[in-house]
Amino acid sequence: MGWRSAGILLGALVAVVIGACMARGSRGTQEELRQQVMETERAFAATMAARDFEAFGSFLSKEAVFMAPGGAQRGRDAVASAWRAYFDGAAAPFAWAPDEVEVLASGTLAYSSGPVTGPDGKQVGRFNSVWRLEGPGTWKIVFDRGCDCRR
Repeated sequence: MGWRSAGILLGALVAVVIGACMARGSRGTQEELRQQVMETERAFAATMAARDFEAFGSFLSKEAVFMAPGGAQRGRDAVASAWRAYFDGAAAPFAWAPDEVEVLASGTLAYSSGPVTGPDGKQVGRFNSVWRLEGPGTWKIVFDRGCDCRR
């Protein structure tokens, strides 16, 4: 390889590294990403209160996996189908809100957790979710598991 070719290769490598660093910076700081996920989780939960099933589905990754007592629901359509009944009726059967969010240093995956409350406002469980950044500022839920705190 000649010096000219090596110089071109080195220049291309530097451009890739700088581009990757700029892309990471464009996603935001760790705290900004944490707030994005916190707000996304709150908006996701608001779909239940608003009884908006279509909006609920918009937060699901096409690869979403929701763990349930009878086995995992895999994929957006299976999860949405399993959750459809929760959106029937005028009142939401439960609510949830995040009180904990952590984001990987890469800014591409996040964990959220918080209490699940019944219609009377008493805590009945706790949820644990994993979110993936699937586009600029677009977080989609990829894993979810609730646990019953009455056990």
